[in-house]
Order: sequence, then structure tokens, then C-alpha cells
Amino acid sequence: MKINLGIGFVTGRKSFKSLVKTYIESLNESQISCEKVNVNLFVNFDLGYTKTNINDYIITDKNVLDIVNSICYIDKYKISEEINYLTEHNIVTLDEANLIFGEGYAMKRNTILYFAIKYKMDCLIFIDDDEYPVAPIEINNELVWKGQDILSAHINSIKNSNITYGYQCGYISPIPVIKFTSSFTENDFKIFIKSISNDIINWNSIKEKMINGGITYADPKVINKNSTENVKAINGMKFISGSNLCFNLKELDKLYPFYNPPGARGEDTFMSTCLSKCTVKKVPYYTFHDGFSKYQHILKGILPNKLHAVIPNTDSIATRFLLASIGWIRYKPLLLYITNRENYQITIDIIRKNLYEVVPKICHYFKDKRFLNILSELNLYASNVKKHYEDFQKTKSAWIKVKNFASKFQ
Repeated sequence: MKINLGIGFVTGRKSFKSLVKTYIESLNESQISCEKVNVNLFVNFDLGYTKTNINDYIITDKNVLDIVNSICYIDKYKISEEINYLTEHNIVTLDEANLIFGEGYAMKRNTILYFAIKYKMDCLIFIDDDEYPVAPIEINNELVWKGQDILSAHINSIKNSNITYGYQCGYISPIPVIKFTSSFTENDFKIFIKSISNDIINWNSIKEKMINGGITYADPKVINKNSTENVKAINGMKFISGSNLCFNLKELDKLYPFYNPPGARGEDTFMSTCLSKCTVKKVPYYTFHDGFSKYQHILKGILPNKLHAVIPNTDSIATRFLLASIGWIRYKPLLLYITNRENYQITIDIIRKNLYEVVPKICHYFKDKRFLNILSELNLYASNVKKHYEDFQKTKSAWIKVKNFASKFQ
């Protein structure tokens, strides 16, 4: 029997159709014949993100359409219709429906998961629209690029797993290279990163990236590894990535929703807090994260000979770092509340104290007072942590209702 493969995209970039073409052609050339796979696309698009229009997402390429079995375009009208049906048939209340299908990145992912279940997919792979199936390896100060068989890797590995995910390389961090001074030292920045970070985003990993100019190169040892890696729990969590990520839709009792506090990041992190009893595996394949949208020509087969360091010499780079920092600090209180409630208040007080000392130095370094917003955002989200925790629990309860309905839909 053919595998019903879903590929989910939460997208808002004009490069979307080129991205789809790249991945579909990669699958067509892979070790898995498309004759054994029904490929179905689930596209949740945002016209306002980069001021696009609907034609930027409607697939018209004949070569792609010849391979793809179906395309589910998800816009606000389709979501509204689904909410109306679910509420009118008393599957969920309107408040519950809004927790699953409302505004926000986590909810856009949940919407794709829901429709993938409803349309009887066996598995669903999430691909971000700024991640490409290639990996740069640095050998003797030169770049060697290697194509990555992302889709096949997940198809082969998901059968005996609940979740599989892969590696990221390229510009996976929004943090630019910092030149430390006497007024803004390495220890100052270390305190800042430790204050806003989690078990994945931490000082050691950030420092390594900064040494490499903000770039993560693919590790040849990983690429040459033929086996998957069982992911172990850390502090009660099995961490996953938000993209290069696959779900087994045959075991719905171990399928959890994405969630993040309003306007925060970390939807994959909060799902990670639910996965201690799930089988999670890491596949040895990379996606190249084009975090600053500087290398979209890779989708056309033009591979750069050099990747340039991320220097904070433009407003856009500083702004991206600022927005990422705010996104991280917005979810830090809830993550602490879930994973270390006994020491929650003590830890928040330490973070607040440290940030009040170092954030003014960051403002001075970037010549941008907007970084002061990090302090007010911490206080706001810490004061609302119990509400956000309740919303997370309500989201999980609502998710059980909608996924059960979707699984039985004829």
C-alpha cells in the first residue's frame, strides 16, 4: 500500500513555490520512489507576513502537480468554516476552537496537523519556508555542499517512531557576532543569553556559532552516519525542532498540540514538555536555515562559495535579534513554571536582576533603546504565567476533542 505523506508548510514568503519545487524534485530523485508515496501538501499561508498575494502560493508548476496527489490550501476562510462546523456540532466550544485554530504560529501548525489527520495522512512532515535540503560542510576553509534527502529520511524512520526530526545548519541563530568591549564584556553577554535561553539555546552553543561568524556548518560525522539517534529526556523534555520534523499519525494518543504564550516563540519547546513517553528519534540529515533570507538563490541551484558572517551593522539584523530575544523571554516564565515550579519564583527573580544589569549595556552596544522592552516583557509574562499554563492545559484538552473527531471523519 502507498504511504499517505503529508508535507506541511506555514509560509509567508514569495519564495514558497520555489521551495516546494526543490523538495518535490528532491523526493523524486531520492531512494524512495514516488510510486510508493502519495504526496499531499498542506499550505497554511499568511498574506500579511511579507505582503504577498494568493498567487504566490498556488502551485502551477506541471512537474510538481504531476507528482503531488493533493494540495490543501488553508486560509482564514477555510479555518472559519471548520470552526463553525466544530462548534455547531458541539465538538468543541468557540473558546476551545480558538485555542487550536486561532492566530499565532503554534495554531497555524495545529491547523495543519488537524487537516492532515482529517484527510487520512499516515505521517506529516513540517518544512519551514526558509530551510533548504542542502548542507554546507567546511573542509580546509572551503565549502562543500551536499544535498540532503530530508523527506525520504523521515519516511523511512517514522514507522517505528512517534516523532522524528533532523539537524539544522546555516544561520540557525538570530544572534549576530558581538565584538566585546570593556563596557560590554563576554561575561555580560553570557549572563544575557543564560537569562533568556533554554536547554537548547544556551551559552556554549551560541559562543560556538559566534566563533564561526554566526554560521553552523554541517558535521561530516553526522552526515555519514546511517542510523537514527534515540532522543533522551532532559529535565522531563524530549526536545524537537520546529522544522525538518515528522509526526506519525497512526498513533494519535501520542500526538500533542503546539502551544506558545501569545506573541512568544517556543511552540516546539512546549510540545517537547509532553513527549517523555513518546519515541522520538533524530535523523542524520540537515536543512540549511536561511535565517536572514540572504541565500534564496540556493533554491535555484546556485550554491555560494562562502557564507558571510552576521555582523550587526544594519537595523534589520539588530531588529531580528531584538524580536527573537523578546520572543524567547516571553516564553521563559512558562517553561520554568512547567519544568521547575518548585524553584520558579527564585529563578525568575534572579533572571530579572541579571537582565536589569545587562540589558542597558545591550541598548548602548546596539544604540537601540528598544531592547529595554525585554524587561517589561519579562515582568508581563511572569505575571501572567498561571493563565498561560491554564491555556496550555486547555489547549491539550481541546486538542484531544478535535483530533478524535478528525480521525473518525469520513
